[in-house]
Amino acid sequence: MAEKRRKFDPEFREGAVRIVTETGKAIAEVADDLGINETTLASWVSRARRAETAPVGESDELERLRRENGVPASPQPAD
Repeated sequence: MAEKRRKFDPEFREGAVRIVTETGKAIAEVADDLGINETTLASWVSRARRAETAPVGESDELERLRRENGVPASPQPAD
């Protein structure tokens, strides 16, 4: 029979990721210390790293390009 799947709250996940990223400890070591699967922690760390390097959102990019080109963000009403 399969084991019941454990659920971890967001605070626990964030804390576990923070331990890996801030201390430089190996994922395997932190996972063992916390009593969780190494693969689970590795996926949390990977997801967090991708989120940190996520590309700039489309609206942010448009706003930046408009500023660079001197174009107003929204059309000005004609008087």
